[in-house]
Amino acid sequence: MRSMQSLLVPIPLVTASMATNTVSLKLLIDTKGHKVLFAEASKDFVDFLFTPLALPVGTVIRLLSKDNMVGSLGKLYDSLELLNDTYMLPNLNKDTLLKPKVPLVVLITAIAEGSSGGGGGGGYVKDVVTYMIMDNFEVKPMSTISCIAMLNRFNVKEVGTLEERMVLLGMDEGLKLLKASLESNAVLTNVFLGKKEE
Repeated sequence: MRSMQSLLVPIPLVTASMATNTVSLKLLIDTKGHKVLFAEASKDFVDFLFTPLALPVGTVIRLLSKDNMVGSLGKLYDSLELLNDTYMLPNLNKDTLLKPKVPLVVLITAIAEGSSGGGGGGGYVKDVVTYMIMDNFEVKPMSTISCIAMLNRFNVKEVGTLEERMVLLGMDEGLKLLKASLESNAVLTNVFLGKKEE
C-alpha cells in the first residue's frame, strides 16, 4: 500500500480518465495562418487544465523539472535547495517549499469519482457541456453561436482554410501544455503545431 506522503504530489494532475488513458481534444486549425483557433474539449481535459491552479509552485517546478523552467523560478528553486540549513529558521524545513504537500482536499477533488453533484465524476466542471479552449487557455462553454463569433473574431473568410484535427493527450503532452502555458499565449499552437509565438 502506498504511503499518504507518496500520494500527495503527482496524483492531483491525473484526472480519473487520464490515470490510465488519454484524453482527446479536437482542434480547429487555420491552415493559412498556421494557428490553432480553438479546441473542443470534454470535462476531463478542462479538469486537467484547472488542476495546476490548485498546486503549489514548488510542485509545478518539480513536475516540469527545474532545468526546463522558464525565467528565474528554476534558479530560485536551486538556490533554496543549495542554501545551507544554518541559514533557515529553526522551525522551517526547506522541503516545505521544495516539496510542498498538496492539501488532501485538492487530492480528493481531483481524483474522486461520483462525488460532485453536477454531472459528475469529480473534478471541477460539469460533464453536461462541451468546452471551447482558446489558444491562450481561456475556457468557455461551447455553442454554435460562440463558434461563429470566434470565426468572426479571427476574421476567417474561407472555411476551406480550416482543418479539424483530433489529438490525444497523455501525461507527457499534459506536461508540455503546462510548460507552454508558462511561456506563451499561443499554447495550443506551440504544442500541437510546433510554431513558437512571435
